[in-house]
Amino acid sequence: MATKKLNVTPLHDRVIVKPAAAEEKSAGGIIIPDTAKEKPQRGVVVAAGTGKKDEPVTVKVGDNVLYGKYAGTEIQIEGQDLLIMRESDILAIV
Repeated sequence: MATKKLNVTPLHDRVIVKPAAAEEKSAGGIIIPDTAKEKPQRGVVVAAGTGKKDEPVTVKVGDNVLYGKYAGTEIQIEGQDLLIMRESDILAIV
């Protein structure tokens, strides 16, 4: 997945994540309608802030991460749907 560099830099401990696409089919091959799709909990970091005074940000651009189901705020930058969240909302780097 190629992502171009954003012209936006998050402040402090914030990161911008591009969510993974929602599943189109179930494991059994059933097509899932838009109304029943779950929000993805996985994505790629596209921008990261510098961190707080004594706590640098540990994730970097390009990291695949898992985050909480309702973490972050949905934003749209340069036509892309993205999430901006605190680094503490990220559960793991995959």
